[in-house]
Amino acid sequence: MPKEIKNLKDLQNTEYGLKKLFEEAEDFLPLLGTDYVELYVGNAKQAAHYYKSAFGFQSFAYAGLETGLKDRVSYVVTQDKIKLVLTSPLNKGGEINRHLEEHGDAAKVIALWVDDATSAFEETTKRGAKPFFEPRKEEDEDGHVIKSGIYTYGETVHIFVERKNYNGHFLPGFEKWESHYNPAPVGLKFIDHIVGNVGWDEMNKWCKFYAEVMGFAQIISFADDDISTEYTALMSKVMSNGNGRIKFPINEPAKAEKKSQIEEYLDFYNGPGVQHLALATDDIVATVSAMRDRGVEFLYVPDTYYDDITERVGEIDEDISLLKEHGILIDRDEEGYLLQLFTNNVLDRPTMFIEIIQRKGAQSFGVGNFKALFEAIERQQARRGTL
Repeated sequence: MPKEIKNLKDLQNTEYGLKKLFEEAEDFLPLLGTDYVELYVGNAKQAAHYYKSAFGFQSFAYAGLETGLKDRVSYVVTQDKIKLVLTSPLNKGGEINRHLEEHGDAAKVIALWVDDATSAFEETTKRGAKPFFEPRKEEDEDGHVIKSGIYTYGETVHIFVERKNYNGHFLPGFEKWESHYNPAPVGLKFIDHIVGNVGWDEMNKWCKFYAEVMGFAQIISFADDDISTEYTALMSKVMSNGNGRIKFPINEPAKAEKKSQIEEYLDFYNGPGVQHLALATDDIVATVSAMRDRGVEFLYVPDTYYDDITERVGEIDEDISLLKEHGILIDRDEEGYLLQLFTNNVLDRPTMFIEIIQRKGAQSFGVGNFKALFEAIERQQARRGTL
C-alpha cells in the first residue's frame, strides 16, 4: 500500500480501488460486526457499576455461580450496539489471575460476529493464526452458538461468534441480568474502532497479519512526522475489514527525545495490547456533557487550540464555544469533519482509555488533532513521572 495514503478518498483514487482491495476480505472472512469486548478485571461487579454509572451502560446479562460457573463471574453491560463483558476470577490461580497480575485490568477479547465460526477458524489458522480454541458448540434451551478463537497481538484474542441458531438473551450459560439501577444512556451507539499498541518495529508485522490472515486492507498510514510533538512520536496504520465495520489502528513507538505514550503503555502493560476503544455518538456535546456530570475525566486541551479553528477546519454545524467548553477536538478530511475527545485512563495503570467520536462525514482519524492530543497526554505523563 502506498505510504502517502491518509484516508479513504486517497485509497479509492489508487489504481487498486477500494472495492478490489476488499474483495479478498469478503471472500474468505466476512465479518458482520463487533459482537462484544471482554475485559478481565479485578472486581467485575464494581466495574459493571462504574461503566453503568459513568458511561450510561445498562444491565444486560450475567454468568457466575448461580448459572453453573465455578471459576469466574461475568457481568455484561450494553448501550445501543455496544456490549462489554466484565469478567473476574472466583478462585486463586488460573489464567485470569495470571493475566491480571501481568497486565492489570485489560481488554482480553475482541469478539467478532460471523456467519460461520468454523470456517472463520479454518481460514485464519491455515493462513498462520495461532489458535486460541477450536470451534465448539455451546447450547441451552434457546438454541446453540458456535465459537472459535485465535490470538492477535500480545495476549489479545479474537473470538468468532456464530449465533444464527441462537434465540437466547446473550450466550448459553448467561442469564438475563435485571437490576433496579440503570442510569440513562449517554448516547453511545457503536464501536467505531479499537486501537492496539505493539512493540518496536512490530506495526508492519501485525498489519501484515491482518492483511494476510484476516483479509483486511490498510486504509490509512501515519508516519512519525505525522504523529509527533517536541518530545515524543509514534507511528500508526489503520486496517479495515471488507465492509468497513471493523477498523483496527495499530500503533508502535518511534524514536524521539522522551518516552512516548506507547512506550509508557508497553512498560505498564508488559507487552502489546488494546490501548483504547473509540465509541461513536450522534451528539458528542450531549454525550460528553452527561459523562462529565457523572465524573468521567477527559484530557485537557488548552483554549489556544480554538484560536484559529475555523481557519483550519472551515465552517461546522456546532457552536464552537460549546466545543471549547468541553475541550472537544475537530478535524476535517475530504469527506467531511469529525469531533472527538479522549478520557483520561479508565484503569489504574496508564494503559486503556476511551475515545468519544462523532463523524460528520469524515472517514479519517483526526490527524489534525494529533499534536494537541499527544501534548495533552504528555502533560499526564509528566505528572506520572514517565515522560
